[in-house]
Amino acid sequence: MVHEVSGDILLSSAQAIAHGVAPNDPFHSGLALSLRERWPAMYKDFRHYCQTTHPKPGTIWAWAGVSDHGSVRIVSLLTQEGGYEHGAKPGPALSSLLNHALRELHAWIDSERIQSVALPRLCTGVGAMSWTDVLPLIKHHLGALAIPVYVYSTYHAGQKASETP
Repeated sequence: MVHEVSGDILLSSAQAIAHGVAPNDPFHSGLALSLRERWPAMYKDFRHYCQTTHPKPGTIWAWAGVSDHGSVRIVSLLTQEGGYEHGAKPGPALSSLLNHALRELHAWIDSERIQSVALPRLCTGVGAMSWTDVLPLIKHHLGALAIPVYVYSTYHAGQKASETP
């Protein structure tokens, strides 16, 4: 079930945090930058994964690590075409890539028996998609899950959201 909340996704109690990026993404802005700063090993592993497997957009990459409060799972949804040349910028997010990535996220949640997941306003920053186009896709692909899906539709730095199903 999808619940829209307001707050700082980095303070989420959800078992997994999902976010949108491109293959070879530099994690230079937004939530990706915050994740890179908090878990540098996650970014290093993502770079290694991209360099060795050359993932296709529309897929996901999941990482497990440790935080101050226990284990953490970060899922990168590859919602944009990658910038493959040195210094190249990723392309905009596409609804077709977001659809594929959300389908994979749903399957991953089922296979890993994830109990809750938090997502930001996917694809609306660097991805340049409209939130009015993105939210229905999230609800379509994740709304039938029997777990809480917390969508952080409004960001408030340092404020824990009320994540009650």
